[in-house]
Amino acid sequence: MKRRPARYTLLLTRSGGGSRALHLPGWALALLLALLALWTGANLYFWHRAREARALEARIQALSQEARRLSLALEAEKAKNGALSQEAERTKKDLEALRKAIEELRRRAGLSPINARPVRHVEGGRGGGAMEGWAEIRFLVLDLQGQLQEVAPALERTLEVERSLPLGLPLRGYRGVSSPFGMRRNPFGPGWEFHDGLDFAAPYGTPVHATGAGVVAQAGWMGPYGLAVLLDHAAGYQTLYGHLSRLLVRPGQRVERGQVLGYVGSTGRSTGSHLHYSVYRRGVAVDPRPYLDPAWASR
Repeated sequence: MKRRPARYTLLLTRSGGGSRALHLPGWALALLLALLALWTGANLYFWHRAREARALEARIQALSQEARRLSLALEAEKAKNGALSQEAERTKKDLEALRKAIEELRRRAGLSPINARPVRHVEGGRGGGAMEGWAEIRFLVLDLQGQLQEVAPALERTLEVERSLPLGLPLRGYRGVSSPFGMRRNPFGPGWEFHDGLDFAAPYGTPVHATGAGVVAQAGWMGPYGLAVLLDHAAGYQTLYGHLSRLLVRPGQRVERGQVLGYVGSTGRSTGSHLHYSVYRRGVAVDPRPYLDPAWASR
């Protein structure tokens, strides 16, 4: 006796109305669950990256306040004209901890390590009396404050670049590629042509999301791409979203990752409802597939 494949039934009911049964084969239910799991994982990843950025910014502010507090404490201690006290020794330890924290921030921001910077000496060296000891500590405080002022803008630029990189999917729940990047058969005639992006099959009116923060360079009719949006990102990146049915942004507008740019359509040189998505690096089209995986950001 031939065994029938397993099928599953979803029962949809409406308050105050009737109900409708939706029959799904096992593979379709498994595919739906896999897509939901993938979308949940991507959201958790980007949430974690945003939380890390906020934590680093808060750390910079806390370190700046701590450096100022230490400087005021040193001035008050210096007025006593005594030998280095226990408070001064604790201050040295605090300064060492602060130096290590700044070193980590410098690494995060892509700056040279502190120990690679030129070493300056306090005149008179160490052991020349209490005043010289305080002068040495004061110099360390001023040096660390200067380094904090250098790290803060560099780290902010680093975080801004990371927020701007085009990572992830431009559609939510639709990752099926109907036409890949590279050479393909011409869908409108004989021969072959170069396809500079990926085509995602999706229903008409599906929201299209920015894959990274940026500025709208173009928004409107763009020849074979129909209604399209071109975004400028950091590090020489651009992304293009083509064949849209409607636009929600205008040229010059600042957008954030995940913001809706428009809706899927079939405008321009198109055979049906889908999204054309391109990634450009310094003006040259590159394969968008490596950028669709959020794990690429950790490379």
